[in-house]
Amino acid sequence: MLYLEDIKVGDHFKSREYEMTLEEIKQFGQMYDPQVFHTDEVKAKDHPVFEGIAASGWHTGAVTMRLWTECFPVAYGLIGSESSLRWPRPTRPGDKIHVDVEVVAITPSKTKNDRAIVTYVTQAKNQYDDVLLISTTKIIVFKREFNPSVS
Repeated sequence: MLYLEDIKVGDHFKSREYEMTLEEIKQFGQMYDPQVFHTDEVKAKDHPVFEGIAASGWHTGAVTMRLWTECFPVAYGLIGSESSLRWPRPTRPGDKIHVDVEVVAITPSKTKNDRAIVTYVTQAKNQYDDVLLISTTKIIVFKREFNPSVS
């Protein structure tokens, strides 16, 4: 587990790969983002932007979250306070996603000296290093001295 003392601006973390299957893309689309370009290969071919089936951006985000938790193991979890994200290109069946994380800022709490806000930029990339998702995220990270029973 990583505590605030273990993290510095400029740190990089890289995840393992995760393959997006057609079945998983369609299943996620049917459950959470039921648009034809996520659920139907035939109809998706005629879509003017996607020109074929593509994973929901939220699906790509969910996979990114999974990979974050594995490669950036922050003590007490990735407790988000803010995030912005973009999807510069679609995630396709067969894409092998990995995430590259870079810590870009650490802002100590003004009211609690046992924590800080850590800002990091993530790029989720496929096997060709095409960027599928870019996010800037702020999380709360605790020092080793943090005592949850006192807070």
